[in-house]
Amino acid sequence: MKQKIVIKVSMHCSKCRTEALQVAAVAYGVNSVALHGPEKDKLMILGEGVDVACLTEALRKKLCHATIEIVEEVKEPSPPKPPAPPTPPPQIIYCQQPPQFECYRVVADPSPAPCTIM
Repeated sequence: MKQKIVIKVSMHCSKCRTEALQVAAVAYGVNSVALHGPEKDKLMILGEGVDVACLTEALRKKLCHATIEIVEEVKEPSPPKPPAPPTPPPQIIYCQQPPQFECYRVVADPSPAPCTIM
């Protein structure tokens, strides 16, 4: 788990800044150290598995005053997901019955009736 830690340290001169950077840089799990803030009185530390309490205690031993301001987890940006393939339009199925035919059969009558006018 990557961490971003900001520690406010009382640094009066460039020698104090150098000592603070050296103490933070040799701590276990630290990947990078930078000065932060408008007065350059904060250390921004990035690393994995950094023991913040031990780091702050070491800074207090060297420089007298150090305060933890921010400890937060750094989330790596996830790779962008490829767009989903477009769904094909629904197929329309027409259901029709075949036309019905009526069949008639003409049958000749073998014996015609005696009266044909009826």
